[in-house]
Amino acid sequence: MKNISKIIALVSLITFTTFCNSNAQTTKVKFKVFGNCEMCKKTIETALDVKGVKSANWSTESKMIEIAYQADKISESKLHELIAASGYDTEKSKGDDKAYSNLPGCCQYTRK
Repeated sequence: MKNISKIIALVSLITFTTFCNSNAQTTKVKFKVFGNCEMCKKTIETALDVKGVKSANWSTESKMIEIAYQADKISESKLHELIAASGYDTEKSKGDDKAYSNLPGCCQYTRK
């Protein structure tokens, strides 16, 4: 009987946790990230592969990134910082100079 009570408690906890996580509010933001090519796209999007980011899609044509994230887990300014740390400039953060210099030649854009 104790095992059944433990199993019920565990299932209840898992269900509650799943429900809370699925109801976390997703915030969407769109901003400019300077870059050139598909390699840039991969690097920029991979920089945002962190807890709290649901999706990130950077367009090589428009140079805009669309991010869906949980504002209670990560801030918009942190998103800019993560991209900048990978070497890319955003509207609000300058890319890390060392990371930029290590980007492949096709990924090095004219910086302002």
